[in-house]
Parts: sequence; structure tokens; C-alpha cells
Amino acid sequence: MALFKREMTAAQVVKKSREDRFDANEIINGVFTDFFEQHGDRYYGDDEAIIGGVARLNGQPVTVIAINKGRTLDEKLTTRNGSPQPWGYRKAQRLMAQAEKFGRPVITFINTPGAFPGKTAEDLGQGEAIAKSILQSISLKVPMIAIIYGEGGSGGALALAAADKVWMFQHATYSVLSPEGFAAILWKDAKRADEAAELLGLTPKILLDKQIIDAIIPESGNHRRVFDVLRARLVAQLDELAELTPDEIVAQRRARFRAF
Repeated sequence: MALFKREMTAAQVVKKSREDRFDANEIINGVFTDFFEQHGDRYYGDDEAIIGGVARLNGQPVTVIAINKGRTLDEKLTTRNGSPQPWGYRKAQRLMAQAEKFGRPVITFINTPGAFPGKTAEDLGQGEAIAKSILQSISLKVPMIAIIYGEGGSGGALALAAADKVWMFQHATYSVLSPEGFAAILWKDAKRADEAAELLGLTPKILLDKQIIDAIIPESGNHRRVFDVLRARLVAQLDELAELTPDEIVAQRRARFRAF
């Protein structure tokens, strides 16, 4: 377990997780080399809320899929602040299938308040897209590691987090819904969000104690150091997972999620 000098309240972690501490493109370029981005789901269009493609991790080819919130106002409007549309999840499915075909591990980076709830998204199969992403992840015959680096909200996050190993950045969150949504449903008062955050148990430390996640990535202002640590851990974890057969990988992943 990672130990940190100062413990934050759940509400403070929620606030921190929503800050633009890390950008999807920055992480990809900081951890991997030779990233080649691929676009579109081959059915409807391309969703800029999800970035995906092929890269090298310490020389090893991998498939990288990241939810992107963007930095500027225009980018956040385009990505809906990191809320993917159905065709974004279908792009991820296409890349996962491609990774399995060529025997490449899949690494996902997650930062989303949740899947986009708009009418067009619902009309074009948002629920089905999320469900298929989860099903495909659970059945994937190559190693898969998911890393939550900001918000991990609801099914929108789980769609890319049904992995062999789930890690979280130190100031990330992972929950079934937002504290505001929880408070509004339970108490009809969204202003009790801080209280709800404590009850949700959404912080990395609590989730690690409950074995819902497997590791916490320490954060610092030196992003290069964070990326170096992350790269080393990914290389070591993939070396460990490479010792398993495809059938063993699937069986172990399914057993992991059945235990919940």
C-alpha cells in the first residue's frame, strides 16, 4: 500500500480529482513512445472524448485507450468534459478487438464524470455501447490494465475498467455516481455532497483496502517523475501477466469481478 504524508477528506479528493492535473495526451506522450492515434468506430463517427491507438511501452507494442477531458474551453466543449458518446465506446471496442487479434496488451486511462446522457447518445445506444465494452473487456484474451487518473464515474468509467488490474492516481475517485447525484437521490439535497462523498467510499485508499483496486500511483508536481514510476510499474505488471495463457487471463479477470 502506498503511504502519503497528508490524508485528505473524501470531499477534498473529489475536488482534486476534478482539477486538470493531468491531460490524456500528456500521459500518453509521457509514458509511451511512437503513439499512432486511430480514429472512428467504423459505424457512426469519431468521438474526441476517447483517444486511442497503438504505442510502444519500453519497446513493447501496446494498445492505449484514454478518456480525454481536454484543457481549453473549446476542448472541453468538444469532449463534453470527458463524457464519451456511444461511438466513443465503440471506437474503444474496435481497438480492443484489434489488440486481441495482434496479441497486444491493452492499457486504458480513465477520467470521466460519466458517459454523456444526451438524447442523441441515448437514441444511438449509449447503454448498449457501455455494456458491450464491459463484456468485451471481460472476455479479452490479452492483458488489460486500467488506470483512473481523475474522475471514475459510473458505467462510463467501468466500460474501460473491467481489467486484470485497476490502478488509481493518488487524487482520483471511483464511484457508482457523483456525490451530488448520490445526495440528490438519497436526501433530495445535492448540497450534502461532501457528506455523500464520505459514504460512497470513493477514495483510492478505501478502494485499495477493499481490494476493489490493486495499486495507487503517487502524484507530484513533477509529472515526468510520475510517468517514470507509472511506466516502470506497467512494464513489471505486463511481464507478470505475460506468464499467463489467454484462457488463464480471462478466467482470472472474470473471477476478480465475480468476487464483488
